[in-house]
Amino acid sequence: MVNDAASDARRKAGEATGKILIEIGAVNFRPNEPYILTAGWASPVYIDCRKLIAYLDQRRKVIALSTELIVRDIGADQIDMVAGGETAGIPYAAWISETLDKPMLYVRKKPKGFGRNAQIEGDLEEGKRVLLVEDLATDGGSKINFVDALRAGGGIVTDIFVVFFYRAFPGADEAMEKAGTNLHYLADWHDVLAAAESGGYFSPEDIAGVRDFLGDPVGWSAANGGKSEIG
Repeated sequence: MVNDAASDARRKAGEATGKILIEIGAVNFRPNEPYILTAGWASPVYIDCRKLIAYLDQRRKVIALSTELIVRDIGADQIDMVAGGETAGIPYAAWISETLDKPMLYVRKKPKGFGRNAQIEGDLEEGKRVLLVEDLATDGGSKINFVDALRAGGGIVTDIFVVFFYRAFPGADEAMEKAGTNLHYLADWHDVLAAAESGGYFSPEDIAGVRDFLGDPVGWSAANGGKSEIG
């Protein structure tokens, strides 16, 4: 019953987040003109979580939902610090650290190359438990660089939180397991699709195109100019 309640809470939060992202124009459906994502996958859908930073009421709601999930699924007492990944994760980490009353760090994609040549900004003490925060994840691969940097700096990283997870392409579960981390997310494309259908935000043709993609993301990517396998 506890797991069912948690699953239901996550689904409701995910659909609420999906509705917010659609209404601020952060969600784009383009089945006939695919996007090529940073990870190399072709996708008929694209989400811009950075857009949320310009909308005060909506971002406050998303941060409230995010911290509720973090407290429920990880536990505030299991987190010493919150780290944002450069660059999109930094504002989310700032808002979450403030809400949870935890110190914040941010971690660069690579050392800055001058001065202290730091990759981590802030003050990370040896043995501190760090929650890595990012805006979104596709296959999870880009998060490992941040996790490695934080661990090299003395942090303990077992959990990653993203506002949005594609939950479509393979590799994420394997990447997280290999890195010894758990990926937590607020919303995915299934949540957005549910919100889009219930609100009538997109045409039936666009909805059908996204359903085709979600039914076979790898095959859809390969057929539309993207990569067809992990790596």
